[in-house]
Amino acid sequence: MLTPMSPLFSPFHLPSPRGGLTLPNRIVVAPMCQYAARDGCATDWHLVHWGSLLNSGAALFTIEATAVLPEGRITPACLGLWDARTEAALTDTLQRARQLAPHTAVSIQLAHAGRKASSALPWEGAQLLSPAQGGWETFGPSALPHLPSETPPTAMTRADMDRVRDAFVAAAQRAQRAGVDAIELHAAHGYLLHEFVSPLANQRSDAYGGSFENRIRFPLEVFAALRAAYPGVLGIRISASDWVDGGWDVAQSAEMARQLKALGCDFIHVSSGGVSPAQKIALGPNYQVPFARAVRQASGLPTMAVGLITQPQQAEAIVQAGDADLVALARAFLYEPRWGWHAAAALGGTVQGHPAYWRCLPRDAQAVFGKVSVGMR
Repeated sequence: MLTPMSPLFSPFHLPSPRGGLTLPNRIVVAPMCQYAARDGCATDWHLVHWGSLLNSGAALFTIEATAVLPEGRITPACLGLWDARTEAALTDTLQRARQLAPHTAVSIQLAHAGRKASSALPWEGAQLLSPAQGGWETFGPSALPHLPSETPPTAMTRADMDRVRDAFVAAAQRAQRAGVDAIELHAAHGYLLHEFVSPLANQRSDAYGGSFENRIRFPLEVFAALRAAYPGVLGIRISASDWVDGGWDVAQSAEMARQLKALGCDFIHVSSGGVSPAQKIALGPNYQVPFARAVRQASGLPTMAVGLITQPQQAEAIVQAGDADLVALARAFLYEPRWGWHAAAALGGTVQGHPAYWRCLPRDAQAVFGKVSVGMR
């Protein structure tokens, strides 16, 4: 009798105009800022970090939020992809990291931090930096600061918006040349595109503020421009709820997802929060899974769930129930970079591993690699 395949370790196809991407399992490494770049350029830290997570057993590894303009960085140490220099550093680092691991699909999250840019490193307080501290001018849909004590951002003009849209397109083209397999547009966590959709950050009186259709207009314009320029797998990450009364919510997220699907969106990665210090997040295991389920049911888009998913059986149950098609983990992979291997051992799945690691598992778990034991001299 054949053993039923683990849902978490069943293949999944992400479509695209270029043919799409078939993933060997449903595990995704979510984007995680490393705050280790130099003037936007990838460094040896990224080589070690990427090489490790490309050996994690996940089917898709996502490079952290990568700024499309220098002023779009969250901190001075954030990764960028805005010119030939940052492109060369990312391309070289990714090529070297891939030589150290089995083939694993790579996505990159393209981002602009909006009014939350020009911030100190998390372990240095994460507060807005003044020009004297190395900070820079920030931009947002309206001149509303994230914190009342902060200097307000500059409200963006149409010319500013065009420049940001074009920077996203140029960064996507650089990412394609660098060899990534997918692109994720960052519209979550209180950064620029999330600021446009949320009435808590967007109080414009023009065609880009006020009504739901106006507030989603600029993010949809950016997505459409990316779709026209990039034929690969293209998705988006959203915050499905601001966790504040009167803010952005899951019903609006579901409707925006339907409109994104019509524009050619290939997947949606469902997170939450980040736009307001007044947020009251109900933290707990699977706390964002209901948002992913609602967006998936409403839109039919391939959907990633994320947020306090830490155990293999927990991830398996999400896929088994149809709450999401893919499960993304972040901090769990920082704590256990071989999380995918442990999940495969627990659920009867198989993963790829570098031959140098094949002999690390006990004999009763060696089917994880689909390989026979390798002797040691």
